[in-house]
Amino acid sequence: MSYFFLIPVSIGLGLTGLCAFFWAVRHDQYDDLSGAAARVLNAPDTPIARPGGESPDRKPAASLDLTAANRRP
Repeated sequence: MSYFFLIPVSIGLGLTGLCAFFWAVRHDQYDDLSGAAARVLNAPDTPIARPGGESPDRKPAASLDLTAANRRP
């Protein structure tokens, strides 16, 4: 292959990666890196409620609340 082909392709791929990085930073993709890992460890041990409101073993189940007001800062 010719260098006249490889150089523009490599520059284009580099610019694409740089644009993807700036997009991710602008859209808060790197906002809370450790929060998601901590939420996995602190998850409740009870199953999530079914539409009927009961867990499979007929005990009250934990509800999954994904509203923005209940998220940790």
